[in-house]
Amino acid sequence: LWSQSIPCSLLTIPPSPALSGKAYVREKVCQEYKMLGKENFRTLTIIANSRKYSNGTFEEIGHLVREIVSLAETCCTDGAEPSCYDTGSTALSAKSCSADSPFPAHPGTAECCAQEGLERKLCLAALRHPPQPLRRYLQPSDKELCQAFRQDPREFADRFLYEYSSSYSQAPLPVLLGSTRTFLSMVSTCCISPAPTACFLKEKLERKTLSLLTLTSNRICTRFSAYGKDKVSFSYLASLAQKVPSASFEDLLPLAEGAAEVSSQCCDSVAEDCMQKKLLEHTAKVCTALSARDGRFADCCKGKNLMENHFCILVMPPAPAPELPEASEPTSKELCGKEGALHATRSLFELARRHPSLPDAVLAKLFDSSEKLRGECCSSKDPSACLDSKRKRMEAELLPFLEKAGQLCGQYNKLPFLEFKKRLRDSLTQAEPEASPAQLEQLLEQRVSFASTCCLPDAPPLLCASKV
Repeated sequence: LWSQSIPCSLLTIPPSPALSGKAYVREKVCQEYKMLGKENFRTLTIIANSRKYSNGTFEEIGHLVREIVSLAETCCTDGAEPSCYDTGSTALSAKSCSADSPFPAHPGTAECCAQEGLERKLCLAALRHPPQPLRRYLQPSDKELCQAFRQDPREFADRFLYEYSSSYSQAPLPVLLGSTRTFLSMVSTCCISPAPTACFLKEKLERKTLSLLTLTSNRICTRFSAYGKDKVSFSYLASLAQKVPSASFEDLLPLAEGAAEVSSQCCDSVAEDCMQKKLLEHTAKVCTALSARDGRFADCCKGKNLMENHFCILVMPPAPAPELPEASEPTSKELCGKEGALHATRSLFELARRHPSLPDAVLAKLFDSSEKLRGECCSSKDPSACLDSKRKRMEAELLPFLEKAGQLCGQYNKLPFLEFKKRLRDSLTQAEPEASPAQLEQLLEQRVSFASTCCLPDAPPLLCASKV
């Protein structure tokens, strides 16, 4: 098992001015290989490819890792032919393009394989699976961990690295490296300890901050990769508006923009502590801004561990719907002016704080519709008439839908699951008297599936967008 930290600076070796294309790729890989050593290079390759191809099987990732490590081992030694790496990587890309390729399948492979030479290799290297909608890694009991570890320490480490990295594939690479390294160190220490239970308890407490960082950064970066910076900013703004509806747009917008900035700076960064440092700074700002305004934020912000405070805020349920005056609609002049996006966001903010149970997936769809509406109408001959007619149609179709979605998630978050299902069955039976028992069951399962996946704070954005 590897025990030393992998310096992440090695992952961004700057290209030498004299190098480009093939030579740069070879130099980058060989510098990493020589500085890390074979075992740490292999570990890094398992993590990087399990993240990249998060839907690949353990066997497929294993094939890829063996080929990459073998290529580096052969071609990065002193005295290797200069053409060794290029020849080997060309053979590897040909293998990726063969009909019986043992590597992870990817929908974009065929387009890459239509190209040749360096273009094909770069195209294949850029392929990446979307994040898994639901994490598949479930930590076994301490006893099961030690059984698997004693049976075959290397196989245990490889399988853990694969399962953990593919489950948390959007967590920044340095966070994953730290998290997997400390976990394997814990297992190797505690499974040979005379008091394993006490050892695991102590080690898990020490790992708590890093575990929370892995969990939350995976969630933050999954949303960022699905939404992009502007939509992530709105998603965070809407979430805060639902948790503390007494706060104004001006109070919350800078915090939402700050959260989006953390995502854009740190999700793809290989700086060792980017995510932890920026996230903790952001949490401190949220606590300073909102603790005096809301008792629940004050409670979350009491702790000395800012990572735990951040997680507490993240899982905080929405507040009850407040009594607020009716919000004024932005005019066509405002929506189509220089600050049109800001006026549209303010309008959606007002809607979110009045409908605290609306899930993120529904609000994200509204954000898309709002952008589309402005795009279509602001470029038309008569923006005002265009916005009025579309708005009337949207209100007629949208309000009943928002009511249903809010009610569904409100009940799901308040009631025990069996009670929620019973009430939903009763309301569907009343609403659809003509439906057959099979149709009712299908409707029920569809709604239950939506609620149990998409009414939660960590709802998977791409899966829930399709369920909306």
